Formats: sequence, structure tokens, C-alpha cells
Amino acid sequence: MVRGVRDAVEGERPWAAGAVVVAGRGPVIAVEEAMGWAVRYSAHDAETDRGVELPPEARVPMTTDTRFDLASLTKLFTTVAVVQQLERGTVDIDTPVEAYLPDFRGVAARGITVRRLLTHTSGLRPELPLYDHPSYAARIALLRAEAPVTAPGTHCYSDLNMLLLQFVLERVTGRPLDELVEDRITRPLGMTATGFGPSRDAAATEDQRRPWAKVDRGMLRGVVHDENAWALGGVAGHAGLFSTGRDLAVFCRTLLAGGSYGPARILGPDLVDLMLAPPGLGFAVDRPWFMGELAGGGAAGHTGFTGTSLVLDPSTDTFLVLLANAVHPRRRDPDNRVRVAAADRLARAVRGT
Repeated sequence: MVRGVRDAVEGERPWAAGAVVVAGRGPVIAVEEAMGWAVRYSAHDAETDRGVELPPEARVPMTTDTRFDLASLTKLFTTVAVVQQLERGTVDIDTPVEAYLPDFRGVAARGITVRRLLTHTSGLRPELPLYDHPSYAARIALLRAEAPVTAPGTHCYSDLNMLLLQFVLERVTGRPLDELVEDRITRPLGMTATGFGPSRDAAATEDQRRPWAKVDRGMLRGVVHDENAWALGGVAGHAGLFSTGRDLAVFCRTLLAGGSYGPARILGPDLVDLMLAPPGLGFAVDRPWFMGELAGGGAAGHTGFTGTSLVLDPSTDTFLVLLANAVHPRRRDPDNRVRVAAADRLARAVRGT
């Protein structure tokens, strides 16, 4: 498992500058290894289409304590926060969003429910260019006016679903998302390295410049990579969290144990089952395109654009966390082959084949 990731990191055209792999079964962490570089490049050279290498003494090695920009793995924490409100009775999964957000006119007219947002069946398009608008107020006004572009019930993966859920959470609790995640998920679980940025000493991400990116920000390290999350101040329902492999192992083990870890309980087993049952609430379930041979038995997880992913398999009590800075020094077309290969090796190890 680790050898394949290492080969991908150390190759001539590396899949990522560096990576951390953590895998385990039950309470046992069987693999925890770092490889490559947290910071390898100073910039991307558009003419040669290669990274500008830092001198060896200026590079930062990857360690198992390195924090990563989780990108869309943030959605899983937003999902847990929503399901916590289902358990408390402050949110109903089949109530239209307009009951919580009457000023969000675009979805209010279509009867979009909380379930539709959690399952990416709201009909909302994948994203909006919030980053192109000059003020926070203008960005939120754009989001409030956005209506579905396809009929509700049609699956379309969309960051907007999680942004709307962020606002639902903040309306019903009166608290911002970063506080909810810290107070009700990460702090009880002892996930002290997990939180919204900025994050000092995190793995670098992208030399974010047009034309390959959507804004011009230069080489990013420790600040959120996603342009819309950045435009919203770094705290967003779809992106913005930073974490380590070890912390995410705790998150996986908590869900595999039915919502508890040690003395902490963040959800009841019935709510965890609801969240992870096909097709999944917030979580992708049995998606071989990144889970490989772990898929098929109810495995659930997610990927993140920066190179992050996690898979937890309740049928074997197994989890796999793969964190990489695959957009360092610049973004490429998504490549899940390394994720799939690692998942395949873990599945075979569990089966003893």
C-alpha cells in the first residue's frame, strides 16, 4: 500500500509532492507513514509546465504531523454537524430549506429539502463564481438568488449544497460553522490538529494563478486553496478545514464505532447508520472510482481536490486515510489511480489474499 504511494510521489512526474498514509482496523493503526515534501516548489513555470524546485535546504519534508488542506473532506464534517441537529430535533431531513432560509429565494421556490442537499440531488449546479464578486454581501446575495438548474432528484455533485447547509446550521444554532465543528466534533474527539485555517506549517498547495486557477494569489501554504471558501473568509461548508492523518484516523474510528470514541459521543449509532446507508448523506457510498476493492460492502468516504481522501468500511471495520498535496505546484486533471491502488492493497490485506 505505502510502496505504491511512495512510487507515485517519487517518480519523474510525481502525482504529488508528498503524502501521508494512515490505515487501520478496529482500534489498531496498522500503517502511518509520511513521504516526500510538504513544500517542494517555489512556483510553477508555465513555459516548461514544471515546478520551480526549491534548493534542498529550503524544502520542508513531509511528516505524519503535517496538516493538509482537506478541501472537500470538509463536507463530511458539515454533514456530521447537520446530522447532529437531526438527532437534536432542530432540523428535519425532509423539511424544505425555505423553512430555515426563507431569504434564499432560489431554492425556496423549488421546495428543496435538507435531504436533497445532503444527497446532492437538489439540482443546484456544481459551483458559483463567488470569488469574482467584490464584497461578502454581493457573494451571499448571489448564493441566495441561485436556483436549481435541473429537476430536484437529479444527482449533481455541488459545493452549493454544503454552503446552504452551512447557513441552515448557523440559523438554527445561532453559531458559526467553525465553532460548531470545534465544540461538537473535534474537541470532544481530541482532534486538536483539525480546524479551519489559517494553518501555520501546513503542506503547500498551489501557485494559484490564471489561466489554470480562478484567481491570482501566488503560492499558497496554510490558507485555504478553494477559491470560493477563500472568498467567504476561509470558513465554508464545502472546504476550509485543515487536519492530519492521525486526526482523520480518529474521525474514521469514531464513525466505525457507531459515533463514539473513548468517553466521547458525537452521534448515536442509528444516526451514523442513516448517514452511511446508501446512497449516503454527505458521504459517497461504494464508489469504486476512488475506493477500489474496498467498495461493495457499504464503504463510505470522500475525496478532496487538493489530493485528500478517506474511506471507512464498516463491513471489515477498516479505514484508509490518504492525504497528499497533489496540486503543488499547480492543479492537474484528477487522477484517482493512486487512491484506488492503495485501497485495493488494503482490501486484499484484510482478506488475506
